[in-house]
Amino acid sequence: MEEPKSPTVAASGPKKPRANKYVVFCAILASTNSILLGYGEYRLVPSLSPIAQIRFSSRSLIRIRNVEMDIGVMSGAVIFIRDNLKITYLQVQILVGILNVCSLVGALASGKTSDLIGRRYTIVLAASTFLIGALLMGLAPSYTFLMAGRIVAGIGVGYALMIAPLYTAEIAPASVRGMLTSLPEFFIVAGILLGYICNYALAGLPERFNWRIMLGIAAIPAIGLELCIFLMPESPRWLVMRGRIEEAKRVLLKTSRDEDEAALRLHEITQAAHDDADLASSKGWSGQGVWREFLHPSPALRRILIAAIGINFFMQASGNDAVIYYTPEVFQAAGIHNKKKLFGINVIMGTSKAAFVMVSALFLDRFGRRPLLLLGTVGMACSLAALGLGSKFLEHSGSKPVWAIAVSIVAVCADVSFFSIGLGPITWVYSSEVFPLRMRAQGTALAISVNRLVSGAVAMSFLSISHRITFAGTFFVLCGVMVLASLFFYFFLPETKGRTLEEIGALFEDKVEVDGTKAKETTRL
Repeated sequence: MEEPKSPTVAASGPKKPRANKYVVFCAILASTNSILLGYGEYRLVPSLSPIAQIRFSSRSLIRIRNVEMDIGVMSGAVIFIRDNLKITYLQVQILVGILNVCSLVGALASGKTSDLIGRRYTIVLAASTFLIGALLMGLAPSYTFLMAGRIVAGIGVGYALMIAPLYTAEIAPASVRGMLTSLPEFFIVAGILLGYICNYALAGLPERFNWRIMLGIAAIPAIGLELCIFLMPESPRWLVMRGRIEEAKRVLLKTSRDEDEAALRLHEITQAAHDDADLASSKGWSGQGVWREFLHPSPALRRILIAAIGINFFMQASGNDAVIYYTPEVFQAAGIHNKKKLFGINVIMGTSKAAFVMVSALFLDRFGRRPLLLLGTVGMACSLAALGLGSKFLEHSGSKPVWAIAVSIVAVCADVSFFSIGLGPITWVYSSEVFPLRMRAQGTALAISVNRLVSGAVAMSFLSISHRITFAGTFFVLCGVMVLASLFFYFFLPETKGRTLEEIGALFEDKVEVDGTKAKETTRL
């Protein structure tokens, strides 16, 4: 591998960071894949009564209501699927849950795949897989075909969740990496909102058509992404890893502010690739893949694994989805029973989430990951405590005091907003930037697989836990989880703002290791 010369830094002083328009364009295209998760996963869940439609009762902890009642959209896809295909509630639950299971498989496979065929073609693979799944679901003549489509779409979602932030992190300069890598969360929220709107707009069609269009329409963003993929470059870091230095240089010239920045980035990437390869050879791991290193990690890699897996665990253990499921009941208790009004509230909540994600994205590279993450988790802990308090009074009071309703409404909105400021976008950012080059794809895939596993576990256990300890008890437990998350983030997640991907590894090393690295670099010079 030919190593470029170290660039000379201009003496005119640092230039004001600004986003390269081409990088922004590529990041938006890559993140479009994430719409598929928001649209695909939440397309079915809000209409599923065993999770979403639970009411307060002064005599019983929880009473499940009829599936057609108390939902933001009168005609959820599941209602029509159940009636049209004559399937049971158990089959509906399996249909909903299978996406999380299969997205776990897709996320695990995506790391090795992207190392083999490149980041760009993995984006194509993710979109193509989801396209096939959407078409199978939209054209399904039976429950079996519908399940097959859901399985294929789930695998595509797993690929998309890993590759979108990874690709963006590898092409973006350090000065705007936080903002651009958080875009997948914005598109997930946009997908949820789009699902609500499509569900409402298509409700009036005959039931043999409406749910098919609701599910099949998800093929549109996948087709659009595939048509635009040729406008996107390959990741320069993957090209360097493959020894294709000249191609990497051309990509960096397109994605940097000027030639000096491109030369500096190329030098750092190639140097990091050399050091990574030397480290693997010295430990006898050359050609054996990275999973052996994950099983026998160095102290620095162990800290990286703890940080990346930990933030993905707490993202889903925060119970944000559970709060969203609970939202209709809070507004029902407030006296809002009109279905169109409830739909409007869902749209407002979705718009609010998207707005707060964008606020977080705009400030991530100014204030850093840690401050926004800690603000988000502490805010969620306070919101969940307030929600637990309000729920406790609503569950045990027949009169439903106005102050308890007000507290619950404010707490729900605050919890969703704090999630969108902190854990929502920053999980994708942090997961994609902390691993060294050689193991970045598979490390990110491992972390996001944990994300999907915990997401499935929370979705399947929320109703059972709430039945045993009440809604209020569940929210107090989630508050405790967020307190633990705040402590974890404070002690185990260093700040990565403004650092290149090649510099971030040093944050997880012991001081002795860092001093040794500096001495080696001095000797080389």
